[in-house]
Amino acid sequence: MCSVKITEANGSLNEDIPCGDRMKLTSEKLPKNSYYASLSHYAAKNQKFFQWKKKTDCYSHANLVDKALQILKERIRKGDALAYFLRGQLYFEEGWYEEALEQFEEIQEKDHQATYQLGVMYYDGLGTTANAEKGVAYMRRVLDSPCPRARHLRFAAAYNLGRAYYEGQGVKRSEEEAERLWLLAADNGNPKASVKAQSILGLYYSTKEPKELEKAFYWHSEACGNGSLESQGALGLMYFYGQGIRQDTDAALYCLREAAERGNVYAQGNLVEYYYKMKFFTKCVAFSKRIADYDEVHDVPMIAQVTDCLPEFISKGMAMASFYHARCLQLGLGITKDEEAAKHYYTKACRLNPALADELYSLLIQQRI
Repeated sequence: MCSVKITEANGSLNEDIPCGDRMKLTSEKLPKNSYYASLSHYAAKNQKFFQWKKKTDCYSHANLVDKALQILKERIRKGDALAYFLRGQLYFEEGWYEEALEQFEEIQEKDHQATYQLGVMYYDGLGTTANAEKGVAYMRRVLDSPCPRARHLRFAAAYNLGRAYYEGQGVKRSEEEAERLWLLAADNGNPKASVKAQSILGLYYSTKEPKELEKAFYWHSEACGNGSLESQGALGLMYFYGQGIRQDTDAALYCLREAAERGNVYAQGNLVEYYYKMKFFTKCVAFSKRIADYDEVHDVPMIAQVTDCLPEFISKGMAMASFYHARCLQLGLGITKDEEAAKHYYTKACRLNPALADELYSLLIQQRI
C-alpha cells in the first residue's frame, strides 16, 4: 500500500486520463430478442402466466420467486419448452448458479440462449470451476449457428469471444483477433448490436499503443448515442483534453455531468477534480464526500452491475474523490480542517488505486494541487 505525506500545495487539474495496462473486462449480458427474451415478454404473450403479479403486495421477493418457480414447473409439466429456459434464467438471475447450470446443460441442444449462458458461466466460473476453453466453445457455437433464433445472440457472442482473445483465456492471446471480433460485434454502430463492444472499442483505441484517438472518439460517440454510460463519461474527458476531437470545455462538462447524474463514478471523480481546480471548494467537498464514502468491497461490484461500467474505472473515480476530499480536509478548504480525517481518505485513495494516488501525490509535491 502506498503512503501519502501531508504537504501544502496549490490546486491544478490532472492533465492526463489515467488508464491501466490492460482493461479488465466483463461478459456481455444475455441479449433480448422478439422470440423469448424475458419473463416480462413471456407474460405479455401469456396473460394467465402472471396473474399472480396483481397481488404482489402480499408477497416478499422470496415468495414471488417461489411462486414463479411453481408456475414454471407446471408449465414444464405441460410441455412448454420455453419454461425450461425461463426456469434456468430465473435461477441465474437469483444467483443460484449451480441450479442454473444444470438446467441450461439439460436444454442446450434445443435452446441457443441456454448455450450462450453456458458460455458465460464456464468462462467466468459461475456455478462451476472456470473453464475458459469450454466457455469459448459454447460462444463459437452461438456465433457460428445458422439458426435464425440465434441471430440476436451473435453480436454478444462475438464480443465475448473478443474478450477471450484480448485476455488470452481459452485461446491464444491476440489483440488483432479481439479487435476484429469487437468490430463484428459493434456492427458499425448499429444500436441493435453489442453496445458494450462499441464502448470497449473506444477504450481499446484510447489505450493501445500507438493510440488511435479519432477511432476512440468515434466508437465512444456511437456507444454513447446507443445508451452507454461508460462512453458518455469517456467522451467528456476526450472533449476536456482535446483527445480525438477539438477541445471543448462546455461539451466536456455537459457529458461529465450527464454521466455523473446517471451514476458514472469515474465521471463523478473527474468533476470533483474540476471543482477543486476551479476553487469551488464547498461544492468539491459536498460532491466528493458522497463518492469517497462508498464501500469499495460491496459498492464497486454493485455499481458495476447496475451501470455496466468497468470496475477499475469505478475504483478510479472513488480514489480520485477520496484524494481531493482528503486534500480539502488537510487544508481546510470548504470544510473545517481535520488532518486525521484527511489521512483516512488519503489512505483510502491509495487502497483503491495505488497508481492513481501516486500520480496525484506527485502533483501534490510539485505544488500543482
